[in-house]
Amino acid sequence: MCGNEGVAAVTGELQQGRTAFHRRAWSEAYARLSTADDPEPEDMQRLAVTAYMLGRDDDCATWWERAHVAFPGRGELVAAARCAGWLAMSLLIRGQVVLGGGWLARCARLLDDVGEDCCERGFLLLPDALRQIDAGSYDEAHDLAASVVAMGRRYADRDLAALGRHVQARALIRLSRFADAMRLLDELMIDVGADDLSPIVAGLVYCSAIEGCQEISDVRRAEEWTAALTRWCAAQPDVVPYRGQCRVHRTQILTLHGAWPDAVAEVERALTDLAGQPAVAVAWYARAELHRLTGAFSQAEEAYRQSSRSGGDPQPGLALLRVMQDQVEAAGASIRRALGEATDTHRRTDLLGAFVEIMLATGDIASAATGARELTALADGIDSPLLGAAAAQATGAVHLAEGHATAALGPLRRAWAAWRDLDMAYEAARVRTLIALACRALGDEDSAQMELDAAIWVFQQLGAGPDQQRAQRLLRPPDAAGRLSPREQQVLRLIASGRTNRAIAAELFLSERTVARHVGNVLAKLGVSSRSAATAYAYEHDLL
Repeated sequence: MCGNEGVAAVTGELQQGRTAFHRRAWSEAYARLSTADDPEPEDMQRLAVTAYMLGRDDDCATWWERAHVAFPGRGELVAAARCAGWLAMSLLIRGQVVLGGGWLARCARLLDDVGEDCCERGFLLLPDALRQIDAGSYDEAHDLAASVVAMGRRYADRDLAALGRHVQARALIRLSRFADAMRLLDELMIDVGADDLSPIVAGLVYCSAIEGCQEISDVRRAEEWTAALTRWCAAQPDVVPYRGQCRVHRTQILTLHGAWPDAVAEVERALTDLAGQPAVAVAWYARAELHRLTGAFSQAEEAYRQSSRSGGDPQPGLALLRVMQDQVEAAGASIRRALGEATDTHRRTDLLGAFVEIMLATGDIASAATGARELTALADGIDSPLLGAAAAQATGAVHLAEGHATAALGPLRRAWAAWRDLDMAYEAARVRTLIALACRALGDEDSAQMELDAAIWVFQQLGAGPDQQRAQRLLRPPDAAGRLSPREQQVLRLIASGRTNRAIAAELFLSERTVARHVGNVLAKLGVSSRSAATAYAYEHDLL
Protein backbone atom coordinates (compact mmCIF):
# COMPACT_ATOMS: atom_id res chain seq x y z
CA MET A 1 0.00 0.00 0.00
CA CYS A 2 1.46 3.39 -0.98
CA GLY A 3 1.65 6.33 1.43
CA ASN A 4 -1.40 8.13 0.08
CA GLU A 5 -3.47 4.96 0.27
CA GLY A 6 -2.40 4.50 3.89
CA VAL A 7 -3.42 8.05 4.75
CA ALA A 8 -6.75 7.56 3.00
CA ALA A 9 -7.35 4.35 4.93
CA VAL A 10 -6.63 6.04 8.26
CA THR A 11 -8.80 9.01 7.29
CA GLY A 12 -11.60 6.62 6.38
CA GLU A 13 -11.29 4.88 9.75
CA LEU A 14 -11.43 8.20 11.56
CA GLN A 15 -14.50 9.30 9.66
CA GLN A 16 -16.23 6.00 10.36
CA GLY A 17 -15.20 6.33 14.01
CA ARG A 18 -16.75 9.80 14.20
CA THR A 19 -19.92 8.47 12.62
CA ALA A 20 -20.01 5.58 15.11
CA PHE A 21 -19.51 8.08 17.93
CA HIS A 22 -22.56 10.06 16.85
CA ARG A 23 -24.53 6.80 16.59
CA ARG A 24 -23.29 5.96 20.11
CA ALA A 25 -21.86 2.66 18.94
CA TRP A 26 -19.16 2.98 21.55
CA SER A 27 -17.07 -0.15 20.92
CA GLU A 28 -16.90 0.53 17.19
CA ALA A 29 -16.15 4.21 17.77
CA TYR A 30 -13.26 3.45 20.12
CA ALA A 31 -11.76 0.83 17.82
CA ARG A 32 -11.83 3.13 14.78
CA LEU A 33 -10.90 6.43 16.43
CA SER A 34 -7.90 4.92 18.18
CA THR A 35 -6.33 3.87 14.87
CA ALA A 36 -4.93 7.35 14.24
CA ASP A 37 -1.28 7.83 15.24
CA ASP A 38 -1.76 11.55 15.77
CA PRO A 39 -5.48 12.26 16.29
CA GLU A 40 -6.92 15.74 16.36
CA PRO A 41 -7.76 17.13 19.84
CA GLU A 42 -11.46 16.84 19.00
CA ASP A 43 -10.97 13.11 18.32
CA MET A 44 -9.13 12.81 21.63
CA GLN A 45 -12.21 14.27 23.31
CA ARG A 46 -14.40 11.77 21.49
CA LEU A 47 -12.10 8.96 22.64
CA ALA A 48 -12.32 10.19 26.24
CA VAL A 49 -16.12 10.19 26.15
CA THR A 50 -16.19 6.81 24.41
CA ALA A 51 -13.80 5.28 26.95
CA TYR A 52 -15.99 6.61 29.76
CA MET A 53 -19.12 5.05 28.26
CA LEU A 54 -17.27 1.74 27.89
CA GLY A 55 -16.16 1.81 31.52
CA ARG A 56 -12.49 2.20 30.56
CA ASP A 57 -11.73 4.75 33.25
CA ASP A 58 -7.95 4.86 32.89
CA ASP A 59 -8.20 5.31 29.11
CA CYS A 60 -10.79 8.04 29.66
CA ALA A 61 -8.39 9.98 31.90
CA THR A 62 -5.54 9.49 29.42
CA TRP A 63 -7.48 10.90 26.48
CA TRP A 64 -8.81 13.90 28.43
CA GLU A 65 -5.27 14.69 29.49
CA ARG A 66 -3.93 14.32 25.93
CA ALA A 67 -6.64 16.63 24.62
CA HIS A 68 -5.86 19.11 27.40
CA VAL A 69 -2.21 19.14 26.31
CA ALA A 70 -2.99 19.33 22.59
CA PHE A 71 -5.39 22.29 22.52
CA PRO A 72 -2.91 24.98 23.68
CA GLY A 73 -0.74 24.15 20.64
CA ARG A 74 -3.56 25.62 18.57
CA GLY A 75 -3.95 28.55 20.94
CA GLU A 76 -7.24 27.20 22.36
CA LEU A 77 -6.74 27.63 26.10
CA VAL A 78 -10.44 27.63 26.94
CA ALA A 79 -10.86 24.25 25.24
CA ALA A 80 -7.86 22.98 27.21
CA ALA A 81 -9.47 24.21 30.42
CA ARG A 82 -12.71 22.46 29.50
CA CYS A 83 -10.84 19.17 29.05
CA ALA A 84 -9.25 19.68 32.47
CA GLY A 85 -12.73 20.23 33.91
CA TRP A 86 -14.12 17.04 32.37
CA LEU A 87 -11.10 15.09 33.56
CA ALA A 88 -11.64 16.47 37.07
CA MET A 89 -15.32 15.46 36.95
CA SER A 90 -14.54 11.90 35.82
CA LEU A 91 -11.96 11.55 38.62
CA LEU A 92 -14.30 12.94 41.28
CA ILE A 93 -17.04 10.53 40.19
CA ARG A 94 -14.55 7.70 40.77
CA GLY A 95 -13.79 9.04 44.25
CA GLN A 96 -10.31 10.36 43.42
CA VAL A 97 -10.78 13.61 45.32
CA VAL A 98 -7.18 14.81 45.49
CA LEU A 99 -6.35 14.26 41.83
CA GLY A 100 -9.73 15.56 40.74
CA GLY A 101 -9.24 18.66 42.86
CA GLY A 102 -5.84 19.20 41.27
CA TRP A 103 -7.33 19.18 37.79
CA LEU A 104 -10.07 21.57 38.89
CA ALA A 105 -7.35 23.93 40.13
CA ARG A 106 -5.57 23.67 36.79
CA CYS A 107 -8.84 24.41 34.96
CA ALA A 108 -9.32 27.52 37.12
CA ARG A 109 -5.75 28.71 36.54
CA LEU A 110 -6.10 28.38 32.77
CA LEU A 111 -9.34 30.34 32.78
CA ASP A 112 -7.71 33.04 34.92
CA ASP A 113 -4.87 33.21 32.39
CA VAL A 114 -7.38 33.65 29.58
CA GLY A 115 -9.14 36.34 31.59
CA GLU A 116 -12.43 36.15 29.73
CA ASP A 117 -15.86 35.15 30.98
CA CYS A 118 -17.02 31.83 29.56
CA CYS A 119 -19.33 28.94 30.38
CA GLU A 120 -16.39 26.80 31.52
CA ARG A 121 -16.33 28.86 34.72
CA GLY A 122 -19.74 27.38 35.51
CA PHE A 123 -18.25 23.89 35.64
CA LEU A 124 -15.97 25.08 38.44
CA LEU A 125 -19.00 25.96 40.58
CA LEU A 126 -20.57 22.49 40.41
CA PRO A 127 -18.18 20.68 42.80
CA ASP A 128 -18.60 23.53 45.28
CA ALA A 129 -22.39 23.18 45.09
CA LEU A 130 -22.17 19.42 45.69
CA ARG A 131 -19.83 19.98 48.64
CA GLN A 132 -22.36 22.41 50.14
CA ILE A 133 -25.05 19.71 49.92
CA ASP A 134 -22.77 17.23 51.68
CA ALA A 135 -22.10 19.85 54.36
CA GLY A 136 -25.81 20.49 54.90
CA SER A 137 -25.63 24.05 53.52
CA TYR A 138 -28.57 23.57 51.19
CA ASP A 139 -29.41 27.24 50.58
CA GLU A 140 -25.82 27.91 49.51
CA ALA A 141 -25.85 24.83 47.28
CA HIS A 142 -29.10 25.95 45.67
CA ASP A 143 -27.77 29.45 44.98
CA LEU A 144 -24.55 28.13 43.44
CA ALA A 145 -26.49 25.69 41.27
CA ALA A 146 -28.85 28.47 40.19
CA SER A 147 -25.81 30.49 39.08
CA VAL A 148 -24.62 27.50 37.05
CA VAL A 149 -28.02 27.22 35.38
CA ALA A 150 -27.96 30.93 34.54
CA MET A 151 -24.50 30.61 32.98
CA GLY A 152 -25.59 27.58 30.97
CA ARG A 153 -28.51 29.53 29.58
CA ARG A 154 -26.43 32.62 28.88
CA TYR A 155 -23.91 30.65 26.84
CA ALA A 156 -26.47 28.21 25.38
CA ASP A 157 -24.61 25.27 26.95
CA ARG A 158 -27.26 22.61 27.54
CA ASP A 159 -24.92 20.32 29.47
CA LEU A 160 -24.00 23.02 31.96
CA ALA A 161 -27.63 24.07 32.45
CA ALA A 162 -28.73 20.46 32.96
CA LEU A 163 -25.97 19.75 35.49
CA GLY A 164 -26.90 22.90 37.37
CA ARG A 165 -30.61 22.02 37.40
CA HIS A 166 -30.03 18.51 38.74
CA VAL A 167 -27.90 19.86 41.62
CA GLN A 168 -30.47 22.58 42.21
CA ALA A 169 -33.23 19.96 42.41
CA ARG A 170 -31.29 17.87 44.92
CA ALA A 171 -30.75 20.94 47.10
CA LEU A 172 -34.46 21.81 46.92
CA ILE A 173 -35.34 18.31 48.09
CA ARG A 174 -33.12 18.77 51.14
CA LEU A 175 -34.84 22.12 51.74
CA SER A 176 -38.22 20.31 51.70
CA ARG A 177 -39.28 22.29 48.62
CA PHE A 178 -40.46 19.13 46.96
CA ALA A 179 -42.83 20.59 44.38
CA ASP A 180 -40.13 22.97 43.08
CA ALA A 181 -37.63 20.12 42.91
CA MET A 182 -39.99 17.90 40.94
CA ARG A 183 -40.73 20.69 38.46
CA LEU A 184 -37.00 20.94 37.73
CA LEU A 185 -36.65 17.18 37.32
CA ASP A 186 -39.71 17.04 35.06
CA GLU A 187 -38.14 19.69 32.83
CA LEU A 188 -34.89 17.72 32.74
CA MET A 189 -36.74 14.68 31.43
CA ILE A 190 -37.68 16.72 28.35
CA ASP A 191 -33.99 17.52 27.74
CA VAL A 192 -32.74 13.95 28.06
CA GLY A 193 -35.70 12.63 26.09
CA ALA A 194 -34.96 15.02 23.25
CA ASP A 195 -31.36 13.77 23.19
CA ASP A 196 -30.12 17.32 23.76
CA LEU A 197 -27.41 16.37 26.27
CA SER A 198 -24.02 14.77 25.88
CA PRO A 199 -24.02 11.08 26.89
CA ILE A 200 -22.05 11.52 30.13
CA VAL A 201 -24.35 14.29 31.34
CA ALA A 202 -27.49 12.42 30.28
CA GLY A 203 -26.43 9.38 32.30
CA LEU A 204 -25.65 11.50 35.36
CA VAL A 205 -29.01 13.25 35.11
CA TYR A 206 -30.91 9.95 34.82
CA CYS A 207 -29.30 8.50 37.95
CA SER A 208 -29.59 11.72 39.95
CA ALA A 209 -33.27 12.16 39.05
CA ILE A 210 -34.13 8.60 40.12
CA GLU A 211 -32.28 9.05 43.41
CA GLY A 212 -34.09 12.35 43.97
CA CYS A 213 -37.48 10.73 43.40
CA GLN A 214 -36.53 7.93 45.79
CA GLU A 215 -35.52 10.47 48.45
CA ILE A 216 -39.10 11.70 48.65
CA SER A 217 -40.65 8.26 47.97
CA ASP A 218 -42.19 9.42 44.68
CA VAL A 219 -42.60 5.93 43.25
CA ARG A 220 -44.44 6.92 40.09
CA ARG A 221 -41.82 9.43 39.00
CA ALA A 222 -39.05 6.98 39.89
CA GLU A 223 -40.75 4.40 37.68
CA GLU A 224 -40.94 6.81 34.74
CA TRP A 225 -37.30 7.80 35.07
CA THR A 226 -36.22 4.16 35.45
CA ALA A 227 -38.16 3.17 32.33
CA ALA A 228 -36.55 6.05 30.41
CA LEU A 229 -33.08 5.06 31.63
CA THR A 230 -33.75 1.45 30.63
CA ARG A 231 -34.63 2.54 27.08
CA TRP A 232 -31.57 4.81 26.96
CA CYS A 233 -29.24 1.98 27.99
CA ALA A 234 -30.93 -0.46 25.58
CA ALA A 235 -30.18 1.90 22.69
CA GLN A 236 -26.46 1.67 23.59
CA PRO A 237 -25.87 -2.06 24.14
CA ASP A 238 -22.21 -1.68 25.10
CA VAL A 239 -22.63 1.17 27.59
CA VAL A 240 -21.17 0.27 30.99
CA PRO A 241 -21.30 3.05 33.66
CA TYR A 242 -25.07 3.40 34.04
CA ARG A 243 -26.29 -0.10 33.19
CA GLY A 244 -25.65 -1.53 36.66
CA GLN A 245 -27.43 1.35 38.41
CA CYS A 246 -30.30 0.97 35.97
CA ARG A 247 -30.63 -2.70 36.90
CA VAL A 248 -30.66 -1.83 40.61
CA HIS A 249 -33.43 0.71 40.08
CA ARG A 250 -35.39 -1.82 38.05
CA THR A 251 -34.91 -4.38 40.83
CA GLN A 252 -36.34 -1.97 43.37
CA ILE A 253 -39.37 -1.19 41.21
CA LEU A 254 -40.02 -4.86 40.40
CA THR A 255 -39.75 -5.76 44.08
CA LEU A 256 -42.30 -3.12 45.05
CA HIS A 257 -44.74 -4.44 42.47
CA GLY A 258 -44.35 -8.07 43.48
CA ALA A 259 -42.51 -9.28 40.36
CA TRP A 260 -39.97 -11.03 42.55
CA PRO A 261 -38.59 -13.63 40.09
CA ASP A 262 -37.90 -10.83 37.58
CA ALA A 263 -36.35 -8.75 40.36
CA VAL A 264 -34.03 -11.61 41.30
CA ALA A 265 -32.85 -12.00 37.70
CA GLU A 266 -32.27 -8.26 37.39
CA VAL A 267 -30.33 -7.89 40.64
CA GLU A 268 -28.09 -10.85 39.79
CA ARG A 269 -27.11 -9.05 36.57
CA ALA A 270 -26.62 -5.82 38.54
CA LEU A 271 -24.23 -7.56 40.93
CA THR A 272 -22.14 -8.62 37.94
CA ASP A 273 -22.25 -5.21 36.27
CA LEU A 274 -21.35 -3.35 39.48
CA ALA A 275 -18.64 -5.68 40.80
CA GLY A 276 -15.94 -3.59 42.46
CA GLN A 277 -17.98 -0.36 42.33
CA PRO A 278 -19.42 1.42 45.40
CA ALA A 279 -22.96 1.10 43.99
CA VAL A 280 -22.75 -2.68 44.40
CA ALA A 281 -23.70 -2.14 48.06
CA VAL A 282 -27.21 -1.10 47.00
CA ALA A 283 -27.47 -4.17 44.77
CA TRP A 284 -26.48 -6.47 47.64
CA TYR A 285 -29.10 -4.83 49.87
CA ALA A 286 -31.79 -5.33 47.21
CA ARG A 287 -30.75 -8.99 46.93
CA ALA A 288 -30.90 -9.39 50.71
CA GLU A 289 -34.42 -7.98 50.82
CA LEU A 290 -35.63 -10.50 48.25
CA HIS A 291 -34.07 -13.33 50.26
CA ARG A 292 -35.71 -12.03 53.45
CA LEU A 293 -39.16 -11.71 51.91
CA THR A 294 -39.05 -15.25 50.53
CA GLY A 295 -37.75 -16.79 53.75
CA ALA A 296 -34.16 -17.57 52.71
CA PHE A 297 -32.84 -16.16 55.96
CA SER A 298 -29.24 -17.39 55.87
CA GLN A 299 -28.79 -16.09 52.31
CA ALA A 300 -30.38 -12.79 53.36
CA GLU A 301 -27.95 -12.41 56.23
CA GLU A 302 -24.97 -13.06 53.95
CA ALA A 303 -26.24 -10.53 51.39
CA TYR A 304 -26.71 -7.87 54.10
CA ARG A 305 -23.14 -8.62 55.19
CA GLN A 306 -21.90 -8.17 51.62
CA SER A 307 -23.74 -4.84 51.40
CA SER A 308 -22.08 -3.70 54.61
CA ARG A 309 -18.64 -4.78 53.37
CA SER A 310 -19.21 -2.70 50.24
CA GLY A 311 -19.97 0.42 52.26
CA GLY A 312 -23.76 0.10 52.52
CA ASP A 313 -26.06 0.22 55.54
CA PRO A 314 -27.95 -3.07 56.11
CA GLN A 315 -30.76 -1.36 58.02
CA PRO A 316 -33.71 -1.53 58.25
CA GLY A 317 -33.70 -4.85 56.40
CA LEU A 318 -31.41 -6.64 58.85
CA ALA A 319 -33.52 -5.58 61.84
CA LEU A 320 -36.68 -6.82 60.10
CA LEU A 321 -34.89 -10.11 59.42
CA ARG A 322 -34.17 -10.41 63.14
CA VAL A 323 -37.88 -9.99 63.88
CA MET A 324 -38.68 -12.80 61.46
CA GLN A 325 -36.08 -14.89 63.30
CA ASP A 326 -37.80 -14.07 66.64
CA GLN A 327 -34.77 -12.07 67.79
CA VAL A 328 -36.83 -9.04 68.70
CA GLU A 329 -34.44 -7.62 71.31
CA ALA A 330 -31.59 -7.56 68.78
CA ALA A 331 -33.93 -6.03 66.20
CA GLY A 332 -35.00 -3.33 68.64
CA ALA A 333 -31.43 -2.38 69.52
CA SER A 334 -30.44 -2.17 65.83
CA ILE A 335 -33.36 -0.07 64.68
CA ARG A 336 -33.11 2.31 67.64
CA ARG A 337 -29.45 2.88 66.89
CA ALA A 338 -30.08 3.39 63.17
CA LEU A 339 -32.91 5.87 63.70
CA GLY A 340 -30.89 7.71 66.34
CA GLU A 341 -28.12 8.31 63.82
CA ALA A 342 -30.44 9.30 60.96
CA THR A 343 -30.60 13.06 60.48
CA ASP A 344 -31.93 13.65 56.96
CA THR A 345 -35.57 13.26 56.00
CA HIS A 346 -35.01 10.55 53.41
CA ARG A 347 -33.19 8.26 55.80
CA ARG A 348 -35.74 8.74 58.56
CA THR A 349 -38.66 7.97 56.26
CA ASP A 350 -36.79 4.86 55.15
CA LEU A 351 -36.46 3.69 58.76
CA LEU A 352 -39.62 4.83 60.53
CA GLY A 353 -42.04 2.23 59.17
CA ALA A 354 -39.70 -0.57 60.25
CA PHE A 355 -39.10 1.18 63.58
CA VAL A 356 -42.83 1.19 64.38
CA GLU A 357 -43.20 -2.46 63.43
CA ILE A 358 -40.19 -3.53 65.50
CA MET A 359 -41.13 -1.44 68.53
CA LEU A 360 -44.54 -3.11 68.52
CA ALA A 361 -42.86 -6.51 68.32
CA THR A 362 -40.77 -5.64 71.40
CA GLY A 363 -43.81 -4.33 73.26
CA ASP A 364 -42.63 -0.70 73.32
CA ILE A 365 -45.94 0.83 72.26
CA ALA A 366 -44.99 4.35 73.39
CA SER A 367 -41.95 4.47 71.10
CA ALA A 368 -43.99 2.97 68.27
CA ALA A 369 -46.62 5.69 68.70
CA THR A 370 -43.91 8.38 68.60
CA GLY A 371 -42.50 6.88 65.41
CA ALA A 372 -45.94 6.72 63.79
CA ARG A 373 -46.59 10.39 64.59
CA GLU A 374 -43.27 11.45 63.08
CA LEU A 375 -43.88 9.36 59.96
CA THR A 376 -47.33 10.92 59.58
CA ALA A 377 -45.90 14.42 59.88
CA LEU A 378 -43.22 13.68 57.27
CA ALA A 379 -45.78 12.11 54.93
CA ASP A 380 -48.02 15.17 55.24
CA GLY A 381 -45.09 17.45 54.37
CA ILE A 382 -43.88 15.46 51.39
CA ASP A 383 -47.30 14.53 49.98
CA SER A 384 -46.15 11.09 48.83
CA PRO A 385 -48.81 8.36 48.36
CA LEU A 386 -46.27 5.74 49.42
CA LEU A 387 -45.37 7.56 52.63
CA GLY A 388 -49.03 8.27 53.26
CA ALA A 389 -49.79 4.56 53.04
CA ALA A 390 -46.88 3.68 55.34
CA ALA A 391 -47.97 6.31 57.88
CA ALA A 392 -51.58 5.13 57.87
CA GLN A 393 -50.44 1.54 58.33
CA ALA A 394 -48.17 2.50 61.23
CA THR A 395 -50.94 4.53 62.90
CA GLY A 396 -53.45 1.69 62.56
CA ALA A 397 -50.96 -0.86 63.92
CA VAL A 398 -50.32 1.32 66.98
CA HIS A 399 -54.06 1.75 67.64
CA LEU A 400 -54.48 -2.02 67.38
CA ALA A 401 -51.62 -2.66 69.81
CA GLU A 402 -53.15 -0.17 72.22
CA GLY A 403 -56.37 -2.20 72.15
CA HIS A 404 -58.34 0.36 70.13
CA ALA A 405 -59.50 -1.88 67.31
CA THR A 406 -62.25 0.44 66.11
CA ALA A 407 -59.83 3.37 65.82
CA ALA A 408 -57.37 1.12 63.99
CA LEU A 409 -59.71 0.13 61.17
CA GLY A 410 -59.96 3.59 59.53
CA PRO A 411 -56.22 4.16 58.94
CA LEU A 412 -55.65 0.48 58.11
CA ARG A 413 -58.30 0.54 55.39
CA ARG A 414 -56.84 3.78 53.99
CA ALA A 415 -53.42 2.15 53.92
CA TRP A 416 -54.80 -0.91 52.12
CA ALA A 417 -56.49 1.26 49.48
CA ALA A 418 -53.29 3.28 48.94
CA TRP A 419 -51.07 0.20 48.60
CA ARG A 420 -53.57 -1.27 46.14
CA ASP A 421 -53.57 1.95 44.07
CA LEU A 422 -49.76 1.86 44.03
CA ASP A 423 -49.91 -1.76 42.81
CA MET A 424 -47.91 -2.96 45.82
CA ALA A 425 -49.58 -6.28 46.55
CA TYR A 426 -47.24 -7.42 49.31
CA GLU A 427 -47.76 -4.33 51.45
CA ALA A 428 -51.51 -4.45 50.81
CA ALA A 429 -51.66 -8.08 51.97
CA ARG A 430 -49.71 -7.29 55.13
CA VAL A 431 -52.23 -4.58 56.00
CA ARG A 432 -55.07 -7.06 55.49
CA THR A 433 -53.62 -9.26 58.25
CA LEU A 434 -53.80 -6.26 60.58
CA ILE A 435 -57.37 -5.54 59.48
CA ALA A 436 -58.19 -9.17 60.22
CA LEU A 437 -56.83 -8.84 63.76
CA ALA A 438 -58.85 -5.66 64.28
CA CYS A 439 -62.01 -7.42 63.09
CA ARG A 440 -61.27 -10.37 65.38
CA ALA A 441 -60.77 -8.07 68.35
CA LEU A 442 -64.22 -6.60 67.63
CA GLY A 443 -65.77 -10.08 67.55
CA ASP A 444 -66.25 -10.17 63.77
CA GLU A 445 -64.59 -13.53 63.09
CA ASP A 446 -66.18 -13.97 59.64
CA SER A 447 -64.55 -10.77 58.35
CA ALA A 448 -61.26 -11.71 60.01
CA GLN A 449 -61.26 -15.04 58.22
CA MET A 450 -62.04 -13.41 54.86
CA GLU A 451 -59.25 -10.86 55.24
CA LEU A 452 -56.74 -13.53 56.22
CA ASP A 453 -57.77 -15.80 53.37
CA ALA A 454 -57.23 -12.96 50.87
CA ALA A 455 -53.83 -12.11 52.37
CA ILE A 456 -52.71 -15.75 52.33
CA TRP A 457 -53.59 -16.05 48.64
CA VAL A 458 -51.44 -13.01 47.80
CA PHE A 459 -48.51 -14.24 49.91
CA GLN A 460 -48.72 -17.60 48.18
CA GLN A 461 -48.69 -16.00 44.72
CA LEU A 462 -45.68 -13.87 45.64
CA GLY A 463 -43.72 -16.62 47.34
CA ALA A 464 -43.68 -14.71 50.63
CA GLY A 465 -43.27 -17.82 52.74
CA PRO A 466 -42.79 -16.28 56.21
CA ASP A 467 -45.83 -14.01 55.87
CA GLN A 468 -47.93 -16.83 54.47
CA GLN A 469 -47.09 -19.11 57.40
CA ARG A 470 -47.84 -16.40 59.91
CA ALA A 471 -51.18 -15.57 58.30
CA GLN A 472 -52.10 -19.26 58.20
CA ARG A 473 -51.45 -19.49 61.95
CA LEU A 474 -53.69 -16.47 62.46
CA LEU A 475 -56.38 -18.10 60.30
CA ARG A 476 -57.16 -20.52 63.13
CA PRO A 477 -59.66 -18.81 65.46
CA PRO A 478 -58.15 -18.49 68.95
CA ASP A 479 -59.54 -20.39 71.88
CA ALA A 480 -57.02 -18.97 74.27
CA ALA A 481 -58.46 -19.79 77.68
CA GLY A 482 -58.38 -23.54 77.09
CA ARG A 483 -55.28 -23.69 74.90
CA LEU A 484 -52.65 -21.88 76.98
CA SER A 485 -50.66 -24.17 79.24
CA PRO A 486 -50.00 -23.06 82.85
CA ARG A 487 -46.44 -22.09 81.89
CA GLU A 488 -47.71 -20.12 78.84
CA GLN A 489 -50.22 -18.27 81.06
CA GLN A 490 -47.33 -17.43 83.37
CA VAL A 491 -45.29 -16.14 80.43
CA LEU A 492 -48.27 -14.13 79.18
CA ARG A 493 -48.59 -12.38 82.55
CA LEU A 494 -44.92 -11.42 82.41
CA ILE A 495 -45.26 -10.23 78.81
CA ALA A 496 -48.16 -8.07 79.91
CA SER A 497 -45.99 -6.58 82.67
CA GLY A 498 -43.55 -5.36 80.01
CA ARG A 499 -40.70 -7.76 80.69
CA THR A 500 -38.30 -8.77 77.93
CA ASN A 501 -37.46 -12.38 77.12
CA ARG A 502 -34.24 -12.03 79.09
CA ALA A 503 -36.08 -10.76 82.17
CA ILE A 504 -38.69 -13.52 81.90
CA ALA A 505 -35.94 -16.11 81.61
CA ALA A 506 -34.24 -14.79 84.76
CA GLU A 507 -37.49 -14.76 86.74
CA LEU A 508 -38.60 -18.26 85.70
CA PHE A 509 -35.10 -19.78 85.71
CA LEU A 510 -35.40 -20.74 82.03
CA SER A 511 -33.15 -20.25 79.03
CA GLU A 512 -33.93 -17.40 76.68
CA ARG A 513 -34.42 -19.95 73.88
CA THR A 514 -37.11 -21.71 75.93
CA VAL A 515 -38.78 -18.41 76.76
CA ALA A 516 -38.72 -17.43 73.07
CA ARG A 517 -40.48 -20.69 72.22
CA HIS A 518 -43.13 -20.07 74.90
CA VAL A 519 -43.67 -16.50 73.64
CA GLY A 520 -44.10 -17.79 70.07
CA ASN A 521 -46.65 -20.34 71.27
CA VAL A 522 -48.57 -17.68 73.19
CA LEU A 523 -48.76 -15.36 70.17
CA ALA A 524 -49.86 -18.20 67.89
CA LYS A 525 -52.55 -19.43 70.28
CA LEU A 526 -53.89 -15.93 70.83
CA GLY A 527 -53.87 -15.26 67.09
CA VAL A 528 -51.88 -12.04 67.41
CA SER A 529 -48.63 -10.83 65.86
CA SER A 530 -46.87 -8.89 68.64
CA ARG A 531 -46.30 -8.84 72.39
CA SER A 532 -48.32 -5.66 72.75
CA ALA A 533 -51.25 -7.17 70.87
CA ALA A 534 -51.04 -10.24 73.10
CA THR A 535 -51.19 -7.97 76.15
CA ALA A 536 -54.21 -6.09 74.81
CA TYR A 537 -55.99 -9.34 73.92
CA ALA A 538 -55.28 -10.83 77.31
CA TYR A 539 -56.79 -7.83 79.11
CA GLU A 540 -59.83 -7.78 76.83
CA HIS A 541 -60.50 -11.48 77.39
CA ASP A 542 -59.64 -11.65 81.12
CA LEU A 543 -56.74 -14.04 80.63
CA LEU A 544 -54.49 -12.49 83.28
